Amino acid sequence: MANIMDCLVPISLFNKGQATKIFSRLRETKELFVLKNNQPSAVILAPEEYARLTEIEENYTLLLEATRRLEQNGDKPGISMETVMAELGIHPEELEEMEDVDIE
Repeated sequence: MANIMDCLVPISLFNKGQATKIFSRLRETKELFVLKNNQPSAVILAPEEYARLTEIEENYTLLLEATRRLEQNGDKPGISMETVMAELGIHPEELEEMEDVDIE
């Protein structure tokens, strides 16, 4: 864990025109905690960290939905991925190609 003191930024530094310097620190750390009256007031995240956390949240939401659907399905037999792909006309190679595409 990085030294937490290195991640603290007094809000007064923004008023002193040091925003560029503060944002450049995000190259070295994933997050900065902005202090107002010595209390955490905001968190600034590096874009990569924001993307990582957003992906985790999306995956968790999908997991919850999948779990809900499995519970609703009860003991009914499921349909294999291969069967669904065949019915939709999707080939495994197409999925592999999509994994290599950077969507941003």
